[in-house]
Amino acid sequence: MIFVNVTLLRWQKSIRPHLDFNLSEEQTLFRDSVRAFVAREVAPCAREMDERDEFPRQLFKRCGELGYFAVRYPEDVGGMGGDALTFVLMIEELARGSLALASVVGMQGLNGTDLLFHLGTAEQKERVLKPALRGEKIGTIAITEPDAGSDIGGITTTARRESDVWVLEGQKIWITSATVADFFIVAAKTDPTLGTKGIDLFMVEKEMPGVSVGRRIEKLGTRGSETSEVIFESVRVPHENLLGERGTGFRHLGKTLAEIRAMTGALGVGLAQAALDASLAYAQQRTQFGRPIVQFQAIAHKLAHMGTQIEAARALVYRAAWLVSAGKPDVKLSAMAKYFATETANHCADQATRIFGSYGFALEYDAQRYFRDARFLLYGAGTSEILLSLIAKEMGAA
Repeated sequence: MIFVNVTLLRWQKSIRPHLDFNLSEEQTLFRDSVRAFVAREVAPCAREMDERDEFPRQLFKRCGELGYFAVRYPEDVGGMGGDALTFVLMIEELARGSLALASVVGMQGLNGTDLLFHLGTAEQKERVLKPALRGEKIGTIAITEPDAGSDIGGITTTARRESDVWVLEGQKIWITSATVADFFIVAAKTDPTLGTKGIDLFMVEKEMPGVSVGRRIEKLGTRGSETSEVIFESVRVPHENLLGERGTGFRHLGKTLAEIRAMTGALGVGLAQAALDASLAYAQQRTQFGRPIVQFQAIAHKLAHMGTQIEAARALVYRAAWLVSAGKPDVKLSAMAKYFATETANHCADQATRIFGSYGFALEYDAQRYFRDARFLLYGAGTSEILLSLIAKEMGAA
């Protein structure tokens, strides 16, 4: 028994340095700088952004100046050389101020530019990617269609080869920033008989003839992050705008999915934290029956439950992002992170409206905005139902 204990102690000492859950000094400083930016420039205009429901051009420009779109890219393309965890920290802080702005930044700094970085030509990176990382061009990804959401294999947008060009035909919907985008990363079928193996990705610029932005979708929440349909009518796209080898589009989309889910989870953590912060402040100053309502056990327990859920969600999201940074993305863990964090955001937003009581229904308080914005998180990067099925499959339960 003594031998076993000594051996165990030695093993524990040998692994202890690897069990460090602290952020690096650089990450902490960066997170704090984003937090200060949000407090100074984002939070004060978040309500106006929601009411105006217009793309936040000035804040977008500021995020470009601060290098936020370039956080996770290497320096040779104008990036900051950060990793997925650093990007997630930034998204979380931005979401505490405005989920709409955080969503726009997430699209620009990940979904709309990552595939161009990995698969684009040197000319495309110089002419399109680098300006996008500075915020001078706006990019987005166009996958979802009216009859193809979670079922990517069901898309009907096609691309047929004609000499040295591809001719795109189809319609996309729920495309973030489409109204202001300069370029789209478009998923289309080059061989409709092959299912997902027949899907390819194309870099399509808005100025190309045949590209048009259709109706704008009026949304319940994340107002300010404009969302629209996009129509491609006989759009002639140069062959060099095919991203990657023929037939690899679906596989390349899957490579970024773990990070996209971690990022979406960070949106949820940030929103949930904002709801908790507002609820605690309100409960401390709101009095009933001669004392602050925070002193009532029913309210205190709500706050404690919210705080516990947020810490658990944050740990899941950070771990999922850390694994991406380490080159070991985990499909199951990233799905868990997205599922739990976004459900937590919805729970915390709901609890906030209950703590605020009738004022949670009043537009003059932010509780109602958190409640509305939280619903947006349930759909992108996989619905909760799709994610639960995926998690069960990865566990061997399905």
